[in-house]
Amino acid sequence: MTRINSTASLAIATALLVALTPSWAAAVDPFAASPSGEPKLKLPGINSFSPAGEPPAVPKDARTVRCDAKLTANGPAMQNGISWHVFSAIPGQDGKLQLIAASDGGSHTFRLAPGDYFLNAAFGRATATKRFTVPASGDVPNQELVLDAGGIVLHAVSGSDTKIPDKDLKFSIYTNDVQDDGERGLVMQDVAPNSVVRLNSGTYHVVSTYGSLNAVIRADIQIAAGKLTQATIQHRAARITFKLVSSVGGEAIADTAWSILTASGDIIAENVGAFATMVLSEGNYTAVARNKDKIYQRDFEVKAGRNSDVELLLGRDDANQNQIPQGAASTAAEMASPD
Repeated sequence: MTRINSTASLAIATALLVALTPSWAAAVDPFAASPSGEPKLKLPGINSFSPAGEPPAVPKDARTVRCDAKLTANGPAMQNGISWHVFSAIPGQDGKLQLIAASDGGSHTFRLAPGDYFLNAAFGRATATKRFTVPASGDVPNQELVLDAGGIVLHAVSGSDTKIPDKDLKFSIYTNDVQDDGERGLVMQDVAPNSVVRLNSGTYHVVSTYGSLNAVIRADIQIAAGKLTQATIQHRAARITFKLVSSVGGEAIADTAWSILTASGDIIAENVGAFATMVLSEGNYTAVARNKDKIYQRDFEVKAGRNSDVELLLGRDDANQNQIPQGAASTAAEMASPD
């Protein structure tokens, strides 16, 4: 199982959480849209089963079993989005449970021979499983599974309210429990912003990554059963574009090699080209540009939500580079780039 080290030295997020209680009687289901990549089957407590093949023939003594799934114990039966699986409770010769029947949708009826079974209902990443018996005679009880599930939609901003392009964001969701080795179990990775993820209720550890370098924020987020939680995570970072120019606001010079160093002198990123654009967390850095046989460097500061250009000038020695004003071009770029 993929894991994450929870002891990593990363900033703790400020998450703005708004829990919205959906109206299940309404025509629009807020959980209807599910992100790609959700598993079709997740069976807690059933670790080994035979893959689906030809469904077994319905025996003559089969009886009708109605199955309902609810998000909460007091909620209505779900009418869509449920994946049903019925397994024999007796392992086969290979030691695996046989898949007897499956269906997708809402409430469903199965025709099953008398005997013992496992019933599983999956709603996205939220699942519930129970064992039940189909009697040979008398009333056949309805089977009800309570998923104790909700949903979450993840967003992020930089600074107080600077929008982050969806393509620059990704989220990973982990269990909240930290094990003895300091790690957490991965629930789902590479979650796209603004997509609905269905999960069993509880607290989850969310890691939000802006760009590909050091702009990483963590937040513990509570998911309530029967509710859709919208969480906005606040990054302390900005997108910076580096240019080597002959004059302030001039054209960027091609064939330039870039190195970006942290305040402690560690190289955090390297790039080659006229422009080098990257997302950096808030803090102080040094930009080093190499062009032909010359090296130029400049200290700069990244402020949360303030996307901007950092220019280095040809012909300036290192001592004077840090005295260069950002210039009209850089200021204009910063003001015109809300994301």
